[in-house]
Amino acid sequence: MPADAAVPPAVPPAAPDKGESLLRRHVSSFFESWSAIIGLVVLVLSVMAALLAPWIAPQNPYDLANLSIMDNMLPPGEIFGMGQTAILGTDDQGRDMLSAILYGLRVSLTVGASSVLIAAVIGASLGVLAAYAGGRVESVVMRIVDLQLSFPAILVALVLLAVFGRGVDKVVIALVVVQWAYYARTVRGSALVEKRREYIEAARCLALPRRRIVFRHLLPNCIPPLIVVATVQIANAIALESTLSFLGVGVPVTEPSLGMLIANGYGYLLSGNYWISTFPGVALVIVIVAINLVGDRLRDVLNPRLAK
Repeated sequence: MPADAAVPPAVPPAAPDKGESLLRRHVSSFFESWSAIIGLVVLVLSVMAALLAPWIAPQNPYDLANLSIMDNMLPPGEIFGMGQTAILGTDDQGRDMLSAILYGLRVSLTVGASSVLIAAVIGASLGVLAAYAGGRVESVVMRIVDLQLSFPAILVALVLLAVFGRGVDKVVIALVVVQWAYYARTVRGSALVEKRREYIEAARCLALPRRRIVFRHLLPNCIPPLIVVATVQIANAIALESTLSFLGVGVPVTEPSLGMLIANGYGYLLSGNYWISTFPGVALVIVIVAINLVGDRLRDVLNPRLAK
């Protein structure tokens, strides 16, 4: 090639869409784990089954007009009611266990998701405000968080329900009080790191209002660890609610969750009627394990430094 030959100028590559590429990278990384895929599929199927319970359940287990004492304690596979098959058997009140599990799953998932959502909003707001304000505000908020976390969650929930009484709304309030401190501590740690970034300094130099800096710039960048904590806490909230219902201080009898279904069959385990308590317990374990599998994978994806 002659020395004076014209060399075509290099064409710079097109700038990639950072937001889209980051999202795609996270999604592809999440689906690299078979355990996470299985957990996500099981979780989606559980949520769909709970939402569609009135249409797919063989029986409305809480409609007393459809219950017959003659159908009580039927083993799995027996015929009950109007010729329907009790795939998982019936309990001591003649309720189809499959239908009871589907309806109980609705209560457990609703209580767990709603309590986590409310606790995340409260805890994240207090955590980011404490990190941004610093000084006495941070000291007061974090001392309250330390005090909250120093007590066992089950003990705090039992005390609150002893004061408030039974009910779905009471259980949600108790779970919010128990959980908000986890989000406050997590978000405060992330906000302390983000607070020193250049974009926060630029926002201050532009004399933007503190509320806008905190909730429009600082808080959105603390979302990834918040998502991980919220996913894991949903499983903890469902387990705690089931424990409270098993002890008889959770949801009322008219709206039984999986924990109450387990408690209803606990006295029949030694008499051979294992299905009344075993199948709700298996459903509870499956849901909790599925949520934990998804949460563990989200932790690895959103924070690669913690990847195994």
